[in-house]
Amino acid sequence: MDYGDALTKELFDKIFSGEKKEVYNFLRDEINELYQKAKSEELTAPIVELFRKLLLLNEKDGISAESFGFNREELLELADKHKNIDEHGVTVGGRVLKAIPIVEEANKRVEEYLAKKDIEAPSGIELWDKIVENKKRIMETLGMTDKDWNSYTGQLKFAIEDVETLSKIIDLPEKAITDVLRVTKHYRMRLTPYYASLIMPGNINDPVLLQSVPTGEMVDNVGVEIPPVAADHSPARLIDQFYPRVVTIKSTNMCAMYCTHCLRIAHIGKKDRIYNKKAYLEALEYIKNNKNIRDVLVTGGDAFVLPNSLIRWILEELDKIDHVKMKRLGTRIPVTTPQRVDQELLDILEESNDKKPLRVVTQINTAQEITPISKEVFKQISKRVSAVLNQAVLLRGINDSKVKMWKLCETIQEAYVRPYYVFNCSYRNPQFAHMRVPVQVGQDIIEGMYGNISGDAIPRYIATAGGKIPLHRTNVVEFAEDGNIILRKPWSGEIVKYPDADPETYKNDKQFAFRKYYD
Repeated sequence: MDYGDALTKELFDKIFSGEKKEVYNFLRDEINELYQKAKSEELTAPIVELFRKLLLLNEKDGISAESFGFNREELLELADKHKNIDEHGVTVGGRVLKAIPIVEEANKRVEEYLAKKDIEAPSGIELWDKIVENKKRIMETLGMTDKDWNSYTGQLKFAIEDVETLSKIIDLPEKAITDVLRVTKHYRMRLTPYYASLIMPGNINDPVLLQSVPTGEMVDNVGVEIPPVAADHSPARLIDQFYPRVVTIKSTNMCAMYCTHCLRIAHIGKKDRIYNKKAYLEALEYIKNNKNIRDVLVTGGDAFVLPNSLIRWILEELDKIDHVKMKRLGTRIPVTTPQRVDQELLDILEESNDKKPLRVVTQINTAQEITPISKEVFKQISKRVSAVLNQAVLLRGINDSKVKMWKLCETIQEAYVRPYYVFNCSYRNPQFAHMRVPVQVGQDIIEGMYGNISGDAIPRYIATAGGKIPLHRTNVVEFAEDGNIILRKPWSGEIVKYPDADPETYKNDKQFAFRKYYD
């Protein structure tokens, strides 16, 4: 008897094992109905349903398929029909014994995440009704009009930069207000009314609150501060460089909001600054004179706070340099002040991207930062550039759990943003040491994504220590002497053998492909 493959034979052996028993009429009717449906319809699903039911009855109650009057020949006709219908010739044995159980087991791995994700880590889209309520309250408190709220200038004009205004907007304990006052004597605080509306009242350690309003640790933690990156990686004015092919232009110290975990906290200073043109020209001259440089990141501060005319000029100057092939703009504006992204800016992005690829690199640390507004802005940006990439920072209380980080990565992917990096929070600035998360916690979070969420929603996990150092665990357990590699599946821990390419064949260039015809 030809079963087509070993799995189908195994399936038949299973369902025809056990005793031939008397079965209840309702069960006989149910099986007969499945059989008739499998015979009459030109579909694979009814056949699979019949075989799965027969397998279940056998495994659960030891009932043989013979109990329902079947013989192997009758059911083999259905098995052949299944294989012939399926476009890829998948057998019913392969589908019932392997493929479906694998999917069922995989589904169990994400059950907890799916149950918790919208409760523990709601996005700004899911919280939108509450955000709209917050917006109304903040506008009334600050005396803002709709025109103010919907404009970039209005958002900056009414930005919350002092403790008195903050205490009107956010209900904080008196001791917390006192600490904010202490901190703001040393470091700047700024959050736009829009960004403040994302903070959920009643959530003590709200992830947006933690990123925008400083706590006492920022001054209490200060010990010996390691010099900022610019001190040892700035070969020219406004330039940071770690690698031969990539440089960063720090184009301004300004941001629409100041993060409590800012890597460049030492650069912020007390006043907003756009630098004079000589500074930019000097940076561009450095790039022109170093032909190894291929990729230029323009950041700050925040590149999108620059006037449109200056963004256009910088991009045009970069496009004039032959060896510069790629450009990036670093910004958090789409999540902190999406009102800034106007038609003129979008046109500038598209014009530059038409000349050479332009990517926008952003930083989103919690799904709560993705609202219908910011999602629409990212959608518009993504139409004009070659990619929108996210560089998140792993932060205590904000995204330091599987549920929070997985939800963040899936949410931003749905918002037209590719999860790119997750940085372990920098050790250089003791001001936010309390926000740091152990490296192993981050490894568990990121490695747990493999096999459970979309591959292009999984970022690379990185430490910045004189450059970006990958923190991923290896899944190569052993290089065995027989030529196999022993691998571990990160999502289940299962050990599998992986045959390696033969080294001798690989080294034999004389016999490779078309080369052998010319000897």
